[in-house]
Amino acid sequence: MSDGDPSHRLPARPAGLVSRADARLTAREVTRARIFLDGPGTSYSTADLLRLRADHAAAQDAVHAELTLDDPALRRLVAEFGLFGVSTRATSRADYLADPESGRSLDDDAREKVARWFATGTDLQVVLGDGLSPQAVARYGPEMLESLHEAADRRGWNVGLPFLVSRCRVGVLNDVGDLLRPAIVVLLIGERPGLQTAESMSAYMAYRPESGHTDADRNLVCNIHETGTAPVDAARRVIALAEQMFATGTSGVALKEQVVPPDRLHP
Repeated sequence: MSDGDPSHRLPARPAGLVSRADARLTAREVTRARIFLDGPGTSYSTADLLRLRADHAAAQDAVHAELTLDDPALRRLVAEFGLFGVSTRATSRADYLADPESGRSLDDDAREKVARWFATGTDLQVVLGDGLSPQAVARYGPEMLESLHEAADRRGWNVGLPFLVSRCRVGVLNDVGDLLRPAIVVLLIGERPGLQTAESMSAYMAYRPESGHTDADRNLVCNIHETGTAPVDAARRVIALAEQMFATGTSGVALKEQVVPPDRLHP
């Protein structure tokens, strides 16, 4: 029998069975992760390597960026809320990156200003912190902050005026709690950049934070960015968590987030 005989051909693929090539394309469409990359041997293709280097450069730029009240994205918050700026004990961006502990406490000048100018004992205090991706906060922080304030107002909560903390780490929550004694503090802070996005923000929150509290005492809504959690959805989750905190008088590992469908919860 010749090789051209139909009886020697491969069997037809069963109906509904997806080819490996099609499966790879489908997988790439639902994730930004670098999967099924093509290239010679164990190497990247030129196109994939260039994209990887570009994403790495974007992550490095994000980490070293600065955020001030002069940023165009924050100007409306300055006008609307009188947004105020303070700093941590990190004296420079380089100091902040080299010594994480320095970004977990407000400096003496900041502590004096916060204690002097901001109301104490509020129900909710929202703080912006540049974190490791200041541009994420500039991009998504204003929308989320406004959503949180509007939702709190509808619920009749007493809300403190927001302020911006430069060279900020999550531990600043404790200082805010010690100085202002709010029931709940929400910190909108830039996440550590990755190779999928250099602009991602998180919302850390705690019930009556104070010195000595750790991440075990906090709750988190993360991956707030254009291909992750939308700011409006993140605001819904934060408000729902805040309601749970008021009801239970606790936060952190003792509090499990209850998923509420968006159509049943107005931010």
